[in-house]
Amino acid sequence: MTPQNHGEHRTQPEDIARAADVLDGVVRRTSLDRSERLTDELGTPILLKREDQQKCRSFKVRGAYARMAQLSPSEKQRGVICASAGNHAQGVAYACAHLEVHGTIYLPSNTPRQKRNRIATIGGNWVEQVIVDGTFDKANALAQEAARVSGRTYIHPYDDPMTIAGQGTIAVELLEQMPPDTAAVLVPVGGGGLIAGISTWIHAQRPDVKVIGVEPQGAPSMRAAIDAGMPVTLDTIDPFVDGTAVGTAGTLPFDAAMHYVDDILVVPEGAVCTEMLELYQSDGVIAEPAGALTSTAARMFFATPKERRRRLGVETGAIICLVSGGNNDLTRYAEVMERSLRHEGLRHYFLVTFPQRPGALRLFLEEVLGPNDDIVHFEYTKKNNRESGPALVGIDIATKEDIDGLRRRMDDSPLHVEELEADSEIFRLLV
Repeated sequence: MTPQNHGEHRTQPEDIARAADVLDGVVRRTSLDRSERLTDELGTPILLKREDQQKCRSFKVRGAYARMAQLSPSEKQRGVICASAGNHAQGVAYACAHLEVHGTIYLPSNTPRQKRNRIATIGGNWVEQVIVDGTFDKANALAQEAARVSGRTYIHPYDDPMTIAGQGTIAVELLEQMPPDTAAVLVPVGGGGLIAGISTWIHAQRPDVKVIGVEPQGAPSMRAAIDAGMPVTLDTIDPFVDGTAVGTAGTLPFDAAMHYVDDILVVPEGAVCTEMLELYQSDGVIAEPAGALTSTAARMFFATPKERRRRLGVETGAIICLVSGGNNDLTRYAEVMERSLRHEGLRHYFLVTFPQRPGALRLFLEEVLGPNDDIVHFEYTKKNNRESGPALVGIDIATKEDIDGLRRRMDDSPLHVEELEADSEIFRLLV
């Protein structure tokens, strides 16, 4: 069943209140913790709403269970279908196991293995997985078609009134937890169900508190929808922030965003990676990429009183950052570190052509590299009998300003050096 067939009405505060009753005793009331690191860095209280500590380690269980609790006996008998990048799937798997409903879950192929394993563990014999070679949007389309053909109920991850209501129960908790002077709540945005639910409740109960969405630069579907005045499909998406890698914002969430959301901010994936590492090393928070979106935005857009006054109308007041999930595969941390260093300007890659004569490499090491430069990647690519061949060289520098001296020494050397840009085809091929 498509979301259009399941009540086209906008989610109301009373829907969220009912969902809170349904979820009472089912989901955890997650903590609201002060980040001393971010509070000290920004000079205003920064609080983390820890949905990474939720059952299934993500907020998604709220919406999935709230929606599935509305199934009729005959719908439960037929079973359910959903599509997900991982966290909604875990929520659906949890609801399937506890409500004893069979479910089929369509997953895009970029879903981390850790999430796939968790889905299997949580759902047990009640769920099966279908891996789709493509993005979430492709998996979503296939899942909806399978639901239509089979007559099973489609549990939408964000474009359904009761799913939105379930996500909105986070705001019910927040209003009981947050300090009176709270200025804003920052919410990660993929398809938009989470921010739709949270903004609906906060607008009704605390309209003085701003609700601001945060999207990754590689998949800003809600920002594009608001700019266009309607949901639009992005030409391409970067799947790295897999929890929010959605190419088209939901219809119902878009409607809520137009009425209740104050702004949508966009942050680069590299900055998200830097913040993931800071959350882990300084705050002890293991956040998945989507879970680090909001604190990334806090650092980028609310770091000074002037910036806060321009965007929030006040210079002080608590800013709440929703840590939406903690389902991160540890094998991804090599890529997280790589993207972070590239974003911070501390890692650079070059194609260096070394003449085939003694001393060429020693010249590079002694006269080109600075005292604090470190070679972290070296791959010689000569495959024939030409006089010279290029090497792919990755170099870490101590401060981003050091790149000027490194480039100058490269220009002054007799070596032919080509710096690789991160968006170049050769960079994506080699690194």
